[in-house]
Amino acid sequence: MQSLETETTFDYQSESYKDAYSRINAIVIEGEQEAYDNYCKLAEHLPDHGAELLRLAKMENRHMKGFQACGKNLSVTPDMDFAREFFAQLHRNFQDAWAEGKIVTCLLIQSLIIETFAISAYNIYIPVADDFARKITEGVVKDEYMHLNFGEEWLKANFDASKAELEQANRENLPLVWAMLNQVADDARVLGMEKDALIEDFMITYGEALANIGFSSREVMKLSAQGLAAA
Repeated sequence: MQSLETETTFDYQSESYKDAYSRINAIVIEGEQEAYDNYCKLAEHLPDHGAELLRLAKMENRHMKGFQACGKNLSVTPDMDFAREFFAQLHRNFQDAWAEGKIVTCLLIQSLIIETFAISAYNIYIPVADDFARKITEGVVKDEYMHLNFGEEWLKANFDASKAELEQANRENLPLVWAMLNQVADDARVLGMEKDALIEDFMITYGEALANIGFSSREVMKLSAQGLAAA
């Protein structure tokens, strides 16, 4: 039913749609570029997992090219300056953590926050996407679950040693997600993506990731609330 509704509701060639799409499309392109860069850096710090991390990086690069094709399909030029500013604080936080050797913080930012943010956005977008973008995004989101799983498994295996840093990193970075969602809420709505649905999907997926790592249900609620406080 959703796909039939999409066909009659959205004018993918309208100026208002393409204007909003120029920013949303840029965000996903920049997000995949950030992920590529981050996984390449993590491979340097985690040589035992280097081959796997570089494989994930290559997948992110392929995703970026797919989303670039989505913009071209609608004759939209992505607003990359907007997207770089959109990710600026998370980018700085990752770079600072990497420079300090805080791999746990880096993994929380990339493998949990960014991947969960992407998964949530893609899941909400797929039912309302144009046919070309839907096919691309359906393929991408399957890969993103694999990327999320890498971070979960590494942090689970190192949970006791990582717990304090995870809690601090969550406190510093999770509120950024709500600020980012607020920043693009209007554009996302034009594309058929409601902010409340994005928040709900993110909360569920992020909470499940925290639980899989080793946090108790009470701890997951406490950690998640640190983001909601900024919503």
